[in-house]
Amino acid sequence: MPNFDAPEYFINRELGLLAFNQRVLEQAEDARNPLLERLKFLCIVSSNLDEFFEVRVAGLKEQIKYDPATVTGPDGLTARQAFNEVCLTAHKLVDRQYKHLNEVILPDLAKEGIRFVRRNHWSPEQSDWIRNYFFHELMPVLTPIGLDPAHPFPRVLNKSLNFAVELEGKDAFGRNSGTAIVQAPRSLPRVIRLPKEVAGSEYGFVFLTSILHAHVGELFSGMHVKGCYQFRVTRNSNLLVDEEEMKNLRLALQGELSHRHYGDEVRLEIADNCSPEMASFLLGQFDLTQDDLYRVHGPVNLVRLMQIPDRVDRADLKFAPFIPTLPKEVVKQPDIFQAIRNGDILLHQPYQAFTPVIDFIQQAATDPNVMAIRQTIYRTSTDSMLMEALITAAQNGKEVTVVVELMARFDEEANINWAQRLEDAGAHVVYGVVGYKTHAKMLLVVRREEDRLRRYVHLGTGNYHPRTAKLYTDFGLFTCNDEIGSDVNDIFVQLTGLGKATKLHHLLQSPFSLHPAMMNMVRREAEHARAGKKAQIVAKMNSLLEPQIISALYEASEAGVKIDLIVRGVCALRPGILGVSENIRVRSVIGRFLEHSRIFYFYNDGEQTLYMSSADWMQRNFFRRVETCFPVLDPKLKKRVIKEGLDYYLSDNTQSWEMNAGGVFERKAPRRGAKHHCAQVELLAELAQ
Repeated sequence: MPNFDAPEYFINRELGLLAFNQRVLEQAEDARNPLLERLKFLCIVSSNLDEFFEVRVAGLKEQIKYDPATVTGPDGLTARQAFNEVCLTAHKLVDRQYKHLNEVILPDLAKEGIRFVRRNHWSPEQSDWIRNYFFHELMPVLTPIGLDPAHPFPRVLNKSLNFAVELEGKDAFGRNSGTAIVQAPRSLPRVIRLPKEVAGSEYGFVFLTSILHAHVGELFSGMHVKGCYQFRVTRNSNLLVDEEEMKNLRLALQGELSHRHYGDEVRLEIADNCSPEMASFLLGQFDLTQDDLYRVHGPVNLVRLMQIPDRVDRADLKFAPFIPTLPKEVVKQPDIFQAIRNGDILLHQPYQAFTPVIDFIQQAATDPNVMAIRQTIYRTSTDSMLMEALITAAQNGKEVTVVVELMARFDEEANINWAQRLEDAGAHVVYGVVGYKTHAKMLLVVRREEDRLRRYVHLGTGNYHPRTAKLYTDFGLFTCNDEIGSDVNDIFVQLTGLGKATKLHHLLQSPFSLHPAMMNMVRREAEHARAGKKAQIVAKMNSLLEPQIISALYEASEAGVKIDLIVRGVCALRPGILGVSENIRVRSVIGRFLEHSRIFYFYNDGEQTLYMSSADWMQRNFFRRVETCFPVLDPKLKKRVIKEGLDYYLSDNTQSWEMNAGGVFERKAPRRGAKHHCAQVELLAELAQ
């Protein structure tokens, strides 16, 4: 039997993440997608890469500082080897991204009357308008900093837009440093729309960088500008909170958040026209090397172009709009509590509306029979109706308990603000368990009905976030099953109080029962296969990285289990290896919506065990987070989840990529004469209006 833990059977996590972004970039390159949506995909790549450098590359650099020979994962690469591979791949990806922007996206937009007017193409009318805009809207808020002993190199905010200016001549005080820095305040728009009569087209835009390049000399009176180069530095954004020394998590985080803007530098982006001398100067200021330098032909921050589709009223260049539907159970019975008593209710977002979840809390907040509401919050919007309803419930005298995860990366500040408002309204706010992020998605309402208290529960695979509920695919389940309600209550008691973990009826929970249960289910399928029975596993998730699970899947494959894995992002498992994983297929589906639901199906000798979860198959989800994994007990709803969450994706041959034994994802295409299948399009047709 082969050694299923051998490094050659695992794919590096960082390289897997870059491969995922290559698939996102392919969506921008796919001419079948509407043009403005392709621009969005291009921007999503930049947004993803920002976080990749802030977190993953920053982590590699920390490991290299400590010991470059440190092995980073089961793939066997050292920190230095992984970093070198990342640099090589990331540079190629960024070059390909900007090449497509300049050679395809921008010219195609121009053909549609959406023009980004470059400096050397400004008409006299445009030049006059832009000059006036500079003097009235930009110059008053710009602060040029000449570098000399009295003006050292300024602190540069994480991911902020800056300009390095090369100068000749002396100023009023006789100074001649030759270099200045101009920082663009974040309040300034990065893309400015020209009036239609000035633009010469329906939609004319000019980059802030172009305006500053053209008029930066106005900031240095009497001096000659030799060159002006935009640059942007990305910093380590991991928060360092000493959990052993900390006495108050919220106060500790509030003190640490301001430092995120000034973490260690990990990447420098500059304009491709930047002189070698200036590039070397900037690298020296940030203690970076040539590996960390990314020269780009265009704006150094493409994320700012994400606003363009919203500013352009061209429905023909966007995905067709749709209206999420309501489940028939809710339409027939507007009283959400009665609807749940009639039977479990399944929501499949974004095809079905998130509205029932909002209605659930809003009704609970004002219902005189509701005694208590408990909810976990990992990520939510800054203007969340859900949170406002919880505040209303607390003000109405309900017993409201909210477990707010303050360590939800990049949402810490918003969660701190909501925690403060909830406390001010009289809610009990706790921050889970130090050292374990609370990532579970649970909502519990306790209601007095006749002579008993009944528990109503919502469990989900995604966040309580009304905006992302329109963009992410997720499942949610409403139930008043007594045993599930008891399980959810027990987990809340763990999070708010102290005590041993209790044995749950139906739910699996990290960091206690989820990992051993998944391992046992995989091994059970292997035993069935060895006994000559049908054995099958289908699992859908965002990421697959946990080594023990991967080794168990290899062993199950070797035993004859048919395994289909639908992994949106990084997958460390290699399929199709003879004698190891030849019975495993790995596919990734990327489309209009971000695939976010986690579904685990085991044939189990015909019983067809099905779970949904907030957890991926990663070390952090199994061992360092509080997660829930819940069964779908209703046979009809189980069939729905299998069909909508798994079968459609296994049939997808237009928006899916399949991984080969070399770890490379290849785009699938329908065979000649075969029917085209696109999971998201078919789900829109079936569930939405």
